[in-house]
Order: sequence, then structure tokens, then C-alpha cells
Amino acid sequence: MTSERTARRSRRAPDPDERQRDAARTRQRILDAALAEFAANGFAGARVREIAQRAGVNAQLISYYFGGKEGLYNELMASWQQFRADAYAESVSFADVTAAFVEAFSAQPELLRMFAWEGLARRTEPGSSYPEPGAAEAPEVADLRRRQAAGEIAGDLDPRYLLVFFMGAAMATVTIPGQIERLCQVSADSAEYLERAGEQIRLLIAHLAGHGGGSSAAGGA
Repeated sequence: MTSERTARRSRRAPDPDERQRDAARTRQRILDAALAEFAANGFAGARVREIAQRAGVNAQLISYYFGGKEGLYNELMASWQQFRADAYAESVSFADVTAAFVEAFSAQPELLRMFAWEGLARRTEPGSSYPEPGAAEAPEVADLRRRQAAGEIAGDLDPRYLLVFFMGAAMATVTIPGQIERLCQVSADSAEYLERAGEQIRLLIAHLAGHGGGSSAAGGA
């Protein structure tokens, strides 16, 4: 009799907190699997069944939680956009912002590989497109203009192009690891490279601060 009661207790339905934790873990496994699949094959080449297999779940759960492949991509991009928004906090220096992107891509190279696939396919991020004339600037450009006004960055630099150049530096660990190793004589995915790159980024930005001309050239107008 005791064993029957024990068996019934062991078969009891999980409480709401347990179900919520299980659902969160399942969602995260699916997102991790989707990131790996997008990194390996790009959005166009990714298959929901492969994502489900990687995550060890039924493919129907992907539709249930995310609505399909597009929903998974949007969820991953939303997480990245939140990181990007947090990175550009006013209290964080531009040098630290750039170093944070280098570290983020190094820690999660699959994310950058996903971006590289979409760039090669000329697939635009969800919710983004070439802006209409007179449209508001990208928030990170506006942030860099604020930094210029505060003297953190030289006023004769165009913040739009400066951001493109530093994005390239942040992506280098994944896009040109062989060149990093050839030129810097250190592994691109090593802690040593990250430390040295962070130091050099900070030195470079320090040299860029306050040494240019007026701010009128910054807008490229």
C-alpha cells in the first residue's frame, strides 16, 4: 500500500512553477538549437526539423512557442537588439562599448556567423530597411553624436562610418581569424587576444578624442 501511495506521488502533475521552469528550459534549448542551425546554414538553408532534432524536441513545439522559423529568427534578433541597446548606455564609454561587442562575438561566434549568412544573402534584419530621406538616425549614431558633443570622440569624424569601422573590428574574431593569427601571432579565440584587442581599442579611441576639427563634418552633409 505504501509503495502505491509513493508511486502516485511520483506521478503527480508538476506544480505551475515547475511547468514554467520546464517551459523556459525548453524554449532556451530551441533557441540555442536555432542559433546553431542558422549559423551553420543561414536562414534560407535552416530547417525546422533540424532545429527540433538539435534541441531534442518535437517540431510542433517550435510552432507552439515561436510560430515557426521566422519567429525563431525574430526572437534571436530581439535578444541581440536588447544587448545592443544596453551596451550603448550613457554611462558606458565608447571604448567599453566596442570592447563589449568584441567579447560578445568572441563568446558566441554562432551569432556572428548567422549575421554573416544574412549579410551574404542580403536579407534585412526584421523591422529594418534603408531609411527614407529625413528619417531619424539609428540610435547608435545619435549616441555617438552625443559623445562627440561631450568631447569623447573627435568632432571631425563621421559617426556613421566610425561605427561601421569598429563593427568590422568587433567581427574580426569570426570573419578573419586567420589574419588575426598571422598578424598578431596569437589565437583569435584566446583570452590573450581579447585582452590585447580591448587595450588597443581603448588606446585608439583615446587618440580619436578631441584631436579633430569642428563638428560640422561629422554629419557628412
